[in-house]
Amino acid sequence: MALYSEKVMDHFTNPRNVGKIEDADGVGEVGNAKCGDIMKIYLKIENGVIADVKFNTFGCGSAIASSSMATELIKGKPISEALELTNKAVAEALDGLPAHKMHCSVLAEEAIRAAIKDYYDKNGIAYDKADFPDPHDEEEHFTEED
Repeated sequence: MALYSEKVMDHFTNPRNVGKIEDADGVGEVGNAKCGDIMKIYLKIENGVIADVKFNTFGCGSAIASSSMATELIKGKPISEALELTNKAVAEALDGLPAHKMHCSVLAEEAIRAAIKDYYDKNGIAYDKADFPDPHDEEEHFTEED
């Protein structure tokens, strides 16, 4: 069995929605210090719907494929549906990711949430802070002594 599904390979070699939206309504950037992946998502929102979405990802094939698939899954959807997107849904849409690459789908979920939060913040839209947990709170923190 191949390590990566055909869908992962397709989204890696032919990523969808790559680029930057200059006048983005919301921008979210997340990274994983352990693997070095950095993901940036740009949203254009019209009437509560994600009219356009682009991404730039510096990382492995799984990170690029996860970014690409995540953008496809939220494009044209209401913000409320985009907020429901989970890393598991991204991985399933890619027909699975190797266990050691699941963090890539987590980054995609976090980047979308960060972009939506940025949109809310820029527009003074109230939101439940529980919907936007700080991913850094869950990671190990190191001091200079470590």
